Amino acid sequence: MNDDEPAEFLNPLEAFGVDVRELRRTRRITLKGLGDATGYSISYVSKVETGTVHPSEKFAEGCDHVFGTGSMLARQRQRALEGDHPTWFMPFVVYERKAVRIFDYSTLYLMGLLQTPEYARASYRLTMPGMTPELIESKVAARMSRREVMTRNEPPPPKLWVVLHEACLHVKVGGSEVMARQLDRLLEEGERAGVTLQLLPFEAMPVVATPFTLLVFESRPTLLYAEGPVTGRPQDASKITAAAGEVYDQLQAEALGRRATLDRIWRMREEYRRE
Repeated sequence: MNDDEPAEFLNPLEAFGVDVRELRRTRRITLKGLGDATGYSISYVSKVETGTVHPSEKFAEGCDHVFGTGSMLARQRQRALEGDHPTWFMPFVVYERKAVRIFDYSTLYLMGLLQTPEYARASYRLTMPGMTPELIESKVAARMSRREVMTRNEPPPPKLWVVLHEACLHVKVGGSEVMARQLDRLLEEGERAGVTLQLLPFEAMPVVATPFTLLVFESRPTLLYAEGPVTGRPQDASKITAAAGEVYDQLQAEALGRRATLDRIWRMREEYRRE
């Protein structure tokens, strides 16, 4: 993106950056000045302004405070984030931020919260071959921004429990190098407090073949999300979520323990490194 790029050709991420840059310049604030005021580096501010990184919630709110724009930039950031997800997926993104516990079952592809940018990029190229590179990058940025839910301080991040079918380690998304880095990420996440990974090995008979996610809240019913070939929607009917919970209990019982899971991921990562 450059300063002369027509507004109609900007994606929401780039448009946010342009607005931040214009507000900063109008108020005669340097990159360093804005970085100091918001708690970020000059490099980070510059990348936001050029649309190469997705702004964090903290950064957007800090800019609103510095520029005196109320919550304008925070809302714009939210719209940019939501604009890069399919309309039918947006309810899940909203609920995901409010959950206190997340239980996920992944069958072929890893859930978004665990993906590296390279893995996400390759998966978009695979599943949406007609998408422009610019749109892919915007969607990758939006997916990566969802990870903020796992790194935030207030409210505390949700507890994450993921049962991975072993096929997730063998579907070579983006090639061996991308997969090696992705499994590095899994190993890192698997050692974090509040995150539990379990591998469902090929030799175990899965009780269900469809991936799904359960979101648990403090003050509202548990929500089930199961994605179909082209769409999906959250469901909170108690009979449905209770049945899904029982299925998840069976998956956990059939899956490997935490340490055995990480050992198998490590061995698979080494295989990708040798390829």
